[in-house]
Amino acid sequence: MCDYSLHHVKSRPAKVGDKLTTINFNTGTRGFAAPEDSTTAVCILPGTELAFSEEVKCVPFRLGWKAKTINFSTAIFRQINKDMPRVHHDALEFPDGMCVLLTDLLEGQEATVLQLPAQPKTPAEEAAQRRGSSPEARRLRRLIFVGSRDCTKRASALIGSEQPRRAASYVERIL
Repeated sequence: MCDYSLHHVKSRPAKVGDKLTTINFNTGTRGFAAPEDSTTAVCILPGTELAFSEEVKCVPFRLGWKAKTINFSTAIFRQINKDMPRVHHDALEFPDGMCVLLTDLLEGQEATVLQLPAQPKTPAEEAAQRRGSSPEARRLRRLIFVGSRDCTKRASALIGSEQPRRAASYVERIL
């Protein structure tokens, strides 16, 4: 998907094997574009797996803080806080469960699309893909995103085990 602030930018869907670069589109957000056409946003489906050419660097909250290096070079594309209009939704989830908004990544980072999400073929598969999408789980992801990174791993494990209420109370105690 492409964030709300990229809706007026020319775009195309991502394909497996695409080489992408983080670009500032001068619309209030950063996103992915192919190096050969930096004016076209490449929209990514939630669940898409990406591999970066180096460890990922970001500047949290765009307040000019020192760039933070994330010690992973693979991530899964997610959309977070979808119930909140007019905020950025495009995010990357790293192997430790930490989510970082795509717009917070430094410009010029290179990534490759490894795998697109599987489309569910049965109702059971569809239900499994929705796991963690309850209101409590979405609230928990917001708390994790704005709160302490120390509790991310445990809370993410609780989300994965379909215990979002227990995870939310854990995060609230920590914060």
